Amino acid sequence: MTTPLDPATCPLCGGANDCQIAAGRTTCWCFETPVPPEVVALVPLAAQGVACVCKSCAKPPDGSIEHERRRRALRWAKR
Repeated sequence: MTTPLDPATCPLCGGANDCQIAAGRTTCWCFETPVPPEVVALVPLAAQGVACVCKSCAKPPDGSIEHERRRRALRWAKR
């Protein structure tokens, strides 16, 4: 049995995504923030159009150690 998706939870890291649509508003921060295509490609099909990624996961690659750890974790989560 699968767990229902929570639109207020990032489908990549499981943290809060600060989704304003899930909070009942008509716009969200993600409408104005470009999310790199490689991040969008990691979102499971079941979560696409249901849950936003969080601001941390939406950040473009910057070569930092934290980003590299996140990238590796997302790669393993996708398997």
